[in-house]
Amino acid sequence: MNLYDLARGLHILAVIAWMAGLLFLPRLYAYDVEQNAKPEPLRGEMQALLRLWQTRLLRIILNPAMILAWGFGLWLIHIDVSARGAALLAEPWMVAKLIGVLLLSGWHGFLAAQRKKIAAGTSKYSGKFWRMTNEVPFVLAIIMVLSVTTEWTFG
Repeated sequence: MNLYDLARGLHILAVIAWMAGLLFLPRLYAYDVEQNAKPEPLRGEMQALLRLWQTRLLRIILNPAMILAWGFGLWLIHIDVSARGAALLAEPWMVAKLIGVLLLSGWHGFLAAQRKKIAAGTSKYSGKFWRMTNEVPFVLAIIMVLSVTTEWTFG
């Protein structure tokens, strides 16, 4: 086993954990927001449980997985640039991948900020919004994975 294979395997594992959390958290938000239409005794207990799950998902899975995905990804870039040269970073497929990573990280930040707003009752988003945007990470993942596996270029 070489270092590149190790870095790639660890990166894939971290991304799987990150994606799982990013796909699940909006669903928890949808359930939470929809509790507002229910009577208080049921709503309070369920929202407390949902908010506990949201907090734990962010702190125990999502945040560490994102940090590890970034760390192992940067390690992969370092190995690739050392072997193939810095021009690699300007390749269209790599630019698409890096933009996808930035967008995914931004989505992660948005979700983290929304947890606090949902808990405070100040979020303006509905359950329908959370269900509609639930697939944002997967669409970005499709673009990033296909970019990296095909290493497409123009021309």
